[in-house]
Amino acid sequence: MSAGGQPYSEALSAAARRAADWLESLPQRHVGPAKSAHDLAADFGGPLPAQGLPAAAVVEYLADKAEPGLMAMPSGRFFGWVIGGTLPAALAADWLVSAWDQNAVLRVSAPAMAAIEDAAGRWLVDLLGLPDESDVGFVTGATMANFAGLAAARWSLLADAGWDPDRDGLFGAPRIRCLVGQERHDSVDLALRYLGLGRPVTVPSDRQGRILTDGLDRQLSAGSGPALVCLQAGNLHSGAFDPFVEAVGVAKAHGAWVHVDGAFGLWAAAVPELAALTAGMDLADSWASDAHKTLNVPYDCGIAVVRDAAALRSAMGVQASYLIRAADGAADPLEKVPELSRRARGVPVWAALRSLGREGVAHQVRELVLRAGQLAEQLAALEGIEVLNDVDYTQVSLAFGDDATTRAVTARVIADGKVWMSGSHWQGKDVLRVSVSNWSTDADDVGTAVEAVSSAFAAVRAAG
Repeated sequence: MSAGGQPYSEALSAAARRAADWLESLPQRHVGPAKSAHDLAADFGGPLPAQGLPAAAVVEYLADKAEPGLMAMPSGRFFGWVIGGTLPAALAADWLVSAWDQNAVLRVSAPAMAAIEDAAGRWLVDLLGLPDESDVGFVTGATMANFAGLAAARWSLLADAGWDPDRDGLFGAPRIRCLVGQERHDSVDLALRYLGLGRPVTVPSDRQGRILTDGLDRQLSAGSGPALVCLQAGNLHSGAFDPFVEAVGVAKAHGAWVHVDGAFGLWAAAVPELAALTAGMDLADSWASDAHKTLNVPYDCGIAVVRDAAALRSAMGVQASYLIRAADGAADPLEKVPELSRRARGVPVWAALRSLGREGVAHQVRELVLRAGQLAEQLAALEGIEVLNDVDYTQVSLAFGDDATTRAVTARVIADGKVWMSGSHWQGKDVLRVSVSNWSTDADDVGTAVEAVSSAFAAVRAAG
């Protein structure tokens, strides 16, 4: 039987209704999940039943049983890790992507997807002030965006050194010296490991996590051969940005490729008044981001941008007789990402950008920065609470005297459930880390967060 609309209508209607119920529950619900994965195992596990269920019944069962194990991550009161929500246009576009069911790797077979992703990529390059000649690939997330950018770097550096990595592999190749800041994100190390580039050389950072350029110069001067420098736009704990003008200048003086991990910070380039944070970022060679974070699209929307399009396509591309190429010779999406089968993940990015426009993106980022500043200012005014970082962007790190008290406050905040904030360890101290990443976080959410933290701190003090 051909797949018409009728077999899907009941299931999709049920999914739309249950999705709306979930989204409408967010302003009131406890942020944390009510049940653990262990608690839910019996509902979803056991032997596979001999008989199936109608599609709509599966949707209803799934929604009923999963609900207690869901965390309200899309809530404006969720401040954990660096996790954004989802804009309405992006969510709806993501549903269409699943319904369309296009394998977005070839221009000939999925022309609409290719055209939409081309446009989204051009908009991103322009919006973020990156070089016009840059190429854009839509990958799964920030880790694979780092992977794609660093793969292009590896290919280019080895080719410049006279080594053909496609023909000869890595064994016996000139060693690439990889240098990273002391406070880079672990996903950079992970991508380097995936690429066989080994453990990087660590360059000291300042108290906000910014790489020290004199240390970078010393480390580069201490060796020779191909070099790769990884910089950061948005420190995980402080939100700080590396000093790009100076750091890129030092790296380029030594002939290094410069990659910028900007998982959530790259978007600061869309806000004119934040220009000091990203000054010189455009001088790098490759950039990585995750649109799920600051832009607020669904998951599976990482962005890899590479100035040298040929390097990206050489590192990621594949040629095969069954892969039909466009007559005009334009690059296919599969030449920019490490996949031969993938959903059209650039479509929700296009939808988010089209719904916001240039001014809307700037406003959204500006609002996140504003809310982080409000939260930090109000908490710092309370006795015994210390804001450890300069709140120039969207991250706030809090301490409550000694580490034991900070851990106790963190546990109470999470258990209370009015907000969610994650614990961490930074600059030799345990911290309560606050990330303002959701487009819907407003002044009321900030007030709720301040009250939740101050109440938790008071309760810990009273119990101690």
